[in-house]
Parts: sequence; C-alpha cells; structure tokens
Amino acid sequence: MAVAAGVSPLTFQYVPDPRITAQIGYVRAHWNSYNSAVYGAIGGNDCVNFTSQSLIARGWTMDAEWSYSAAGAGYSSAWSSSTAFAAYLSAHPERATPLTAGESSRVKVGDIVQFDWDRSGDKDHTGIVTRVVKDASGTHLYYAGHTEDSLDKSVEESLANTGGTVSYWSVA
Repeated sequence: MAVAAGVSPLTFQYVPDPRITAQIGYVRAHWNSYNSAVYGAIGGNDCVNFTSQSLIARGWTMDAEWSYSAAGAGYSSAWSSSTAFAAYLSAHPERATPLTAGESSRVKVGDIVQFDWDRSGDKDHTGIVTRVVKDASGTHLYYAGHTEDSLDKSVEESLANTGGTVSYWSVA
C-alpha cells in the first residue's frame, strides 16, 4: 500500500493496563493453587474470596465493608458472599458498573461475572473474566474462579449446563 507524499502511515500500538495485567497474572497463578497462606480459603465457597484477591492484585484497597484480616475479623460479608459482593459493588459505582447479560459486548478482561444458577435473584457464583473473543457469531466470554476451580471456562457453557442467569460488573 502506497502512502501519499508527506502523509505518515497510521500505526497503532497496544499498551496493556498494568493493573489488569497484574490481576490476570494473579488469577492464572492461583486459580488452582490457592494463596491460603495470605488469604485463607473458604471451604466449599471460595469464589468471592478469590475474586477479591484478584482485585487486590489489580490495586484495589480494602475498606470497612470489603475486607479480609487473618487476625481477628476474618472475612467481611462482601469479601465472602456473592450476593453481598454484588450489593457492595452496587453501592460503590466508583469501583464497578453493572452490566446485564445483553451488554456482554461491553465486558472486558478483568471484569467480574456473577451467576444466579437457580434464578432465585441472589448471586450464587462469582468469577473474573479472563478472555473476551469477538467473532461473527458475537461476543464469547471466559472466566476463572474458585470453588469449582476453573480457568478460561466458557460463560455460555456454564449457563447451558445450569440454566441460570448471568450479569457482569465493569471494573473501573
């Protein structure tokens, strides 16, 4: 392709966000190797604990509502419960913005995915979006999580297997 005299060719350079790189690096390192020496583990229900750890790796700081302490208080409900975490994020739009299943094209790597497996209105599982694939058939999202340890698990497949619903949080 010839470029007209005096006109510079248009080039693009992707510069990864170091916060998201740190978050996803943490997720890939600990999706099946729990960092229990630092954060403990919640037997049978560690998904929000893991998601919260990834947000700390991203650069978030704990506050009075969303916290973990190895000594004393342990896990706040927003740190350990999917439903309480959703309520916390809803009350803190500076941290995340809700996205519906119909807005999946706006979801980015590092965002949060939440499932309501039984369609009861509460949140039953939480994960971290690890891949976004856009093709002619639409947007395909993949996530990582604890409890049922997974990495790059398809959101579509998870919904097909359970019949539940999904929602997302776009992380600031």
